[in-house]
Amino acid sequence: MIQDILPRHFDNQWRDIVPEPGDTCLVCHDNTVLCRRLDDGTILFPSLEDLHGDPTLATYLFSIDQEKFFLLPHLSVTAPVGYAYEDMRVFRQASPRYYAFAGITGHQLYQWYREHRFCGRCSGALVKDHKERMLKCPHCGTVVYPVICPAVIVAVVDKDRILLSKYAGRGPNPRYALIAGFNEIGETIEETVHREVMEEVGLKVKNLQFYKSQPWSFSGSLLFGFFAELDGSDEITLQEDELSEAAFHTADEVPENTEQVALTWEMMEKFRNGYRPYGSSKITAE
Repeated sequence: MIQDILPRHFDNQWRDIVPEPGDTCLVCHDNTVLCRRLDDGTILFPSLEDLHGDPTLATYLFSIDQEKFFLLPHLSVTAPVGYAYEDMRVFRQASPRYYAFAGITGHQLYQWYREHRFCGRCSGALVKDHKERMLKCPHCGTVVYPVICPAVIVAVVDKDRILLSKYAGRGPNPRYALIAGFNEIGETIEETVHREVMEEVGLKVKNLQFYKSQPWSFSGSLLFGFFAELDGSDEITLQEDELSEAAFHTADEVPENTEQVALTWEMMEKFRNGYRPYGSSKITAE
């Protein structure tokens, strides 16, 4: 998945520092990030020196190994020759993987800073804290931390079949996906699984098995992946404003994962390769 960058180490501990000339800078504008894309898919980010940027305008983001990443306002720099603003979806297939992860994670923090410039209580201008990643209002004392939205990815399994869906409004040939949705206030994450499956396809599930979590900066989410066993009827009632189709498929009908960045696709690939959490003629040990 996109966050799997070992043996490199991602360190998001806050530091109140300014960049040096060789430090890496992310410059974002709306849904784009400034980078250089080579013919083989490799991406490069500019340094402070490349941008002739003002270090006092930079915000520290995180480090990967010894490489420090900073955020610079796009209006404060001119793009160097060879660099362009690329849609953040480029990070789904870009290499090296740790740069793709840095780019989309940095863009998530850019959005948080952009959307929290003023206090929601008194409308005063928020300022950056010097001890932690936090914004605070010097007038009324309100504090704001980065917003992370919990969501679920659900693989509904009926022995040798898995439920695959396609989102509505995604063009003429959308890719398969699993059931997904955001956690609501007052819900446990397990209750979110039951509600989303019922809302989107009208099915009941049981025997939830937590699989893995994933930070998914494309939507500002923390994803919780579950396998869930079909409970009762397999008759689907489609939520048509969310999905264009949904049906149970056997493993040989599950498309091969070629992207290897998303939790959804890892779970589908796991089932395609023989994983059967609730018993079948093809049980594999794991």
